[in-house]
Amino acid sequence: MWCPALATYITCKLLKIKFSGLGWQWGKPKYMIWCYFIPVIYALVSYLIIWIFGWGGFYNKAFITQAAHELGWSKLPQSVFIVLFFIVEGVIGMFGSMATALGEEIGWRGFLVPELNNVTSYAKTSLISGTVWAVWHYPVLIWGNYNEGTSPIYGLVCFTVMVISISFVFTWFRLKSNSLWTGVMLHASHNLFIQGFFTPITTNTGRTPYFIDEFGIVIPAISVLLAIYFWTRRREVERPVAV
Repeated sequence: MWCPALATYITCKLLKIKFSGLGWQWGKPKYMIWCYFIPVIYALVSYLIIWIFGWGGFYNKAFITQAAHELGWSKLPQSVFIVLFFIVEGVIGMFGSMATALGEEIGWRGFLVPELNNVTSYAKTSLISGTVWAVWHYPVLIWGNYNEGTSPIYGLVCFTVMVISISFVFTWFRLKSNSLWTGVMLHASHNLFIQGFFTPITTNTGRTPYFIDEFGIVIPAISVLLAIYFWTRRREVERPVAV
């Protein structure tokens, strides 16, 4: 995940671009708060749909039992532990998740998005950067084990739709805040809550992999709705057109 950061550093050196000018300022706290909670909201909505329709079950008792044992909280009622586990993951786990997400975000939102925005529109910036972001994952999706059990083509399509769609969210906050840390927060929160909480606590009811996580259909569908919403707010971040 730190390869995009390395590539960005080399590119900046070769083109004499200031690496210190990639949006390192923290930005307004309200943007960071939104960037923390937006992935929680769309993940929660997605998994509630999955659980309600029976596409996946709530909750995975084996996973919760194992997690409680590892944390030394085995004596707690499992319903209480689930809430505590969510809070602990959301606070302590965020530091590790941000450390890995930062490597990608230096490249995508630190360098690529502002450079694209200098020459094209918000929508095209989101589409192009989202496509690059998605394709960058293809080797591990095709030849690795980064999939929750769907067929390769199905998982690839769902993942691509999701990444390009949420790119509209990432791009909007990057341009609005002028800070790459909004991307780090969004990315870290997305990975943490989907991969570290909602997917593991969901049980397989048969075809569950085709609905959950980044390789099922539900989160990409919700992401498309988010992309449409932020596209309607594009004028808040687009550069004024010279007359």
